[in-house]
Amino acid sequence: MTQTANRDQVRLRNRSLILQTLRREGQMARIDLGRATQLSPATITAITSDMLDEGLIVGIDAEEPKAPLARGRPRSLLAIDGGAANVISVRISVSRIDLAMADFTGRIFHSRKVHYDALTANAGTFPATLTDAVRSFVVEAGVEPASVLEVGVASQGIVDTNRGVVVWSPAFAGRDIPVVAPLQETFSARVTLSNDTNMITEALHWSDPARYSGTFAVVMVDYGVGMGLFLDDHLFVGASGAAAEIGHANHIPGGARCRCGRQGCLEAYLADYALLRMTQGLPEDTDPATMAVTAQTFEDLHDRAEAGDQQVIAVLEKAGVALGYGIARLLALIDPARVVLTGAGIRAFPFMEGAMHRALDAALVEDLRRSLKVDVVPWNEDFIRRGLIAQAMRRLDETLVLSTRRGR
Repeated sequence: MTQTANRDQVRLRNRSLILQTLRREGQMARIDLGRATQLSPATITAITSDMLDEGLIVGIDAEEPKAPLARGRPRSLLAIDGGAANVISVRISVSRIDLAMADFTGRIFHSRKVHYDALTANAGTFPATLTDAVRSFVVEAGVEPASVLEVGVASQGIVDTNRGVVVWSPAFAGRDIPVVAPLQETFSARVTLSNDTNMITEALHWSDPARYSGTFAVVMVDYGVGMGLFLDDHLFVGASGAAAEIGHANHIPGGARCRCGRQGCLEAYLADYALLRMTQGLPEDTDPATMAVTAQTFEDLHDRAEAGDQQVIAVLEKAGVALGYGIARLLALIDPARVVLTGAGIRAFPFMEGAMHRALDAALVEDLRRSLKVDVVPWNEDFIRRGLIAQAMRRLDETLVLSTRRGR
């Protein structure tokens, strides 16, 4: 039985690998698919024949010029059947719900933004706002609700994946906001909840698995400070989905006030409101909710530093020190092959970089930081959407495979 289970697991992984490769590369001949996946011709033939029967992929005759005297059928290519299923990604941020729908190829064919009042949203009001938005979105997309098999939700803040709630987030006035249950009561799709930075990690792995696999970390510097961890080729979210909340790890005991209400969090020295508070010379206990941050805050700080504003430069260097000590703790704990820095805050990274490395030098012996590789990735909000879709597709690949096998 163990051997049978192992064979099934290997076959499942191979099927998922083939689907992921076709999704990333587009239509391919079997021989090219074999090269890309490093699977044997026999394995490729057996698995793709099953998936053709199941309607997960389709065969396409290649449109290639042929010699005048050439014989035989045109070369056959394989492609994912986009109509096999649809998935929805939902990103919740302050006052905004971003929705996107993708077909089974991963192609986004409909999107929409819905605004809500974050100052009043709580457990009593937001579930109805969310379900109404998703219901209207499905109607607008013109698809059958039953074709939507996955709904992936990502939120700022701390999430509990076991309960399907957002425990705390700057996107809400209240706490413990139900997300998964209300959507599952409304739709037949499977609904999952994730932290938004985790989805950036998923997106990087999906887009470039050769570079972003194994063990790596993503640190997002933005409205807050988030982290995603990829450990041993898997996204790591912890027991409840709240792992890697580095922004709310203590940096200075009894220090500056954080948006979460506590004092001394790393975020309170690195997020947009923290830098604005410092540049304005306000007390450390100033409520972050009173800080007039905008989407341009980091850009403005960068421009002022580039113009030679010494006060802003000093603040950004202080932020670099905080970032360096945060990364040092990460290196000491998990020894990642690579650390990716992204988010709107990375616009100002040139003025943080030197201080970050000095902090790393002070915090860790050389043996623990010698192999550190840092990638600075310009911020793109589409990362979170792409990560949600990539994760939903992986679950969907396994679900469709398993349901098909059980039906045989």
